[in-house]
Amino acid sequence: MQEESSASLGSAFGALWNGLLWTLQNIAEAFWNIGYAVANPSLWLDWSNKEAVMRFVYYGGSVEFFFAVFAIVLVITIIGMIRNQFMWGCVRVLEGFANTVGRFFAWAGLLMVLQQIIIVFIQRIFTRPDIVFAFGIPLQYDISWYAEMLKFYNALVVSLCVTYAFVQGGHVRVDLIYSAVKFRTKKVIDMFGSVFFMIPTATLIWMYGWYFMWRHLIVPKPSASDTLDRLLLKSRAMRWNVETIGFSPNGFTAYFLFKILLVAFAGLVFLHAIAFFYRSYLEFIEGEGSENKYLDKDSLGEGEEAFEGVH
Repeated sequence: MQEESSASLGSAFGALWNGLLWTLQNIAEAFWNIGYAVANPSLWLDWSNKEAVMRFVYYGGSVEFFFAVFAIVLVITIIGMIRNQFMWGCVRVLEGFANTVGRFFAWAGLLMVLQQIIIVFIQRIFTRPDIVFAFGIPLQYDISWYAEMLKFYNALVVSLCVTYAFVQGGHVRVDLIYSAVKFRTKKVIDMFGSVFFMIPTATLIWMYGWYFMWRHLIVPKPSASDTLDRLLLKSRAMRWNVETIGFSPNGFTAYFLFKILLVAFAGLVFLHAIAFFYRSYLEFIEGEGSENKYLDKDSLGEGEEAFEGVH
């Protein structure tokens, strides 16, 4: 019995050691992969070449791409821990990017409301089955096309304003412990959450969403299980086949955009998880005086009735 326990323990340590070696090897290779990709952009960015498209598809959801991103983040993090002002600069850039994207695409909410009003007027008052915009070449779609397009506006707000709402403190939180602990304990919880919840979740959504997106853009359909060699073979028969089929015969015909938004959502969450970790780390080491430092929050105005954040 003791021998079996020792053997199991030995095999566990062996697997752990092999996993560690595999990780270190991929991190080391990541720097070479980054250099090679930068030095040879035509191999994956020249989309007039079908093989370049397939390389882009493969590496976008590959282990190599994950470790390339990990290596870049690791280097930036090490530099930031040595020079805190550099890390604050990264926080400001990433949070500024989230705010800019969010503030721009938040206007999709207004467009959604206006379009719904137009649909009601055209359908109920003028009893028209379609809406026509005539500027040279007339743009004519059925009412159901515009009605289903409202989902796209909603998807824009959800996927591209998610990190903006996070920066502004607009997400709903269930707080059972957080408010009762000390300031630095809160920062430790924030760092733990960004590393063990936000980043893994965003990575999984990206890896599944990446191939899900490309299966609705090209044929033959790529698969996450395909090797690079297999995808290069498929490139011989590759052609663009962008999804244009809606839920109804005359419905919205650009549902492939939802797949692109899924990938964009994952990318934004991943970037902001890094920004949130950096901010939490810096506030942890600098103390309460640095809380919300450089934070660009929206304001409704001055006065007791106004408060910070989105609503």
